[in-house]
Amino acid sequence: MSKDKKQTEEIDSKSIDSKSIDSKSIDSKSIDSKSIDSKSIDSKVKEIISSESEDEIIKTYEKKLSDYDEKLQRALADYQNLERRTQVEISQRVSSRTNNLLLNFINIYEDFIRAENSLSKDKINTDGIQAVIKNMENLLSENNIKPIDAIGEIFDPQIHEAVSIVIDNTLDEGTITHEVSKGYLSGKAILKPSKVIVSKK
Repeated sequence: MSKDKKQTEEIDSKSIDSKSIDSKSIDSKSIDSKSIDSKSIDSKVKEIISSESEDEIIKTYEKKLSDYDEKLQRALADYQNLERRTQVEISQRVSSRTNNLLLNFINIYEDFIRAENSLSKDKINTDGIQAVIKNMENLLSENNIKPIDAIGEIFDPQIHEAVSIVIDNTLDEGTITHEVSKGYLSGKAILKPSKVIVSKK
C-alpha cells in the first residue's frame, strides 16, 4: 500500500509540475504577445510623431522660403527704383551740361550777329562773318535748338522775360512789341527766355 501511495503522489506531483510548466508557458506566450503589441504601438507612435515632425519641418521651410521670396522681391523693387532714379539723375545731369554748353554757344553766336551788324553799318565787308553765322545756325538746327517767337505774341512768363512796358491802347493787353534779346528752346526745355517789351492799355 505504501508503494502505491508513493507512486500516486509522484504522479500527482508530476501532473502538478506539468500544469505549472504549462501555466508558465502560457504566461510566457502572453508576455511575448504583450511585448509584440507594445513594439507595434511604439512603432506606430514613432511613425505618427515622425510624420508630424516632417509636416512641421516642411511648413517651417515653406514659411522661410516665402519670407526669403518676399525679401528678394523687395530688394529687386528697391534696386529697380534706384536704377531708374540713377538713370533719371544721369540724364538730367547730361541734359543740364549739354544745355549749358549750348547756351554758351548761343552767346557766342549772338556776339557774331552783333559784330556783323556793327561792321555792316560801317560798310565793312562781312561775308566771312556771315558764313560763320550760317554754319552756327545749321549746328543749332541740327541739335533741335529753335528761337522763341516773341514779337506780336501775347506775353508768356514761361518763355518771355519782360524788361519794359509801353502804353498802347491799339494792342491787346500783354502784347509783345519789341524783342530786346532772342530766346531759345532745346526741344521743350528753355535754354534762354526772350527779353521783351510788353504793351499795356
